[in-house]
Amino acid sequence: MILKSLSLLNYKNFDSKSFIFSEKINCIVGNNGIGKTNVLDAIYHLSFGKSYFNPVASQNIKHDEDFFVINGDYEKENKTEKVVISLKRGQTKVIKRNGKPYERFSEHIGFLPLVIISPADRDLIIEGSETRRKFIDSVISQSDKTYLSNLISYNKILAQRNALLKYFALNHTFNKDTLDVYNTQLNDFGAVIFEKRDAFLQTFIPIFKARYEVISNGNEIVELNYHSDLFEDNLNTLLQKNINKDKALQYTSVGVHKDDLHFNIESHPIKKFGSQGQQKSFLIALKLAQFDFIKARSNVNPILLLDDIFDKLDENRVAQIIKLVDNEDFGQLFISDTHPERTENVVKQVHQSYEIFKL
Repeated sequence: MILKSLSLLNYKNFDSKSFIFSEKINCIVGNNGIGKTNVLDAIYHLSFGKSYFNPVASQNIKHDEDFFVINGDYEKENKTEKVVISLKRGQTKVIKRNGKPYERFSEHIGFLPLVIISPADRDLIIEGSETRRKFIDSVISQSDKTYLSNLISYNKILAQRNALLKYFALNHTFNKDTLDVYNTQLNDFGAVIFEKRDAFLQTFIPIFKARYEVISNGNEIVELNYHSDLFEDNLNTLLQKNINKDKALQYTSVGVHKDDLHFNIESHPIKKFGSQGQQKSFLIALKLAQFDFIKARSNVNPILLLDDIFDKLDENRVAQIIKLVDNEDFGQLFISDTHPERTENVVKQVHQSYEIFKL
């Protein structure tokens, strides 16, 4: 799959900008604050229908403008695909594929497989469990539409159950039968989500470990551990056991919405005991494993975005990653960097076509 061209209108700091891309390596270079990351974010936006860096859609509209438009022309399986995302202030975002709007954005997820490696990924280590759950969900959802549908349904029922618990507290009342309806539905959807996450991680973790071993030259042992309440018992039973706690808290305290991934190095949390270099290597291994997993499921080379990659690695390590595109395992690559000469020196080492775009 190849992104052949991109055009931006009133997107972030750009009023109007167009690009014609190389099929292999594309380098977006320029000073800090010039908009390099915004170009990569626009490409991410086309795949996921949202920004990687700013979830508030209206804040991606250029200051003092009323709308933005992102337009991408792709070649996928020998077919031309045109994806357009537009948003007008005060209105709902529109995603069109070949001129036809999607009824549900979730239908678009997975159509344009993509992986991004960015300094912002450090949130996976330092932030709470929700960030790591979103990572799991985003990887599975790119190749499993049913999973995404179940997740949306689970979250909707969870919100309803939490609202009911608040209602009980506010009105000093309680209705077990009504709560049991939500418990049953949460159990059904939660069980499927848990099984899919567990199966995914059993496949994903060995891929991740192999990637980390290469990046670290086998110097450290790392672990990804999946933690879920559902390892303890089925969700219906757990909800019954915790009803008094839930009534006191006024929200649902157990379920797959509490799942987490624990990141360890040498059996200790990498957040506390990993060096900056080890944390960076851990995150890159995580994202390259994501690439491998998505490619295996979709039979398509995902687009790979390397945002400010020299912030993550030294020049030699970057060169090793760039050399991967010499291998058929990788497809189209986008790199952002502040130093044009440094970037060109690295990409010249591989025998692939490349374009350098100076902003």
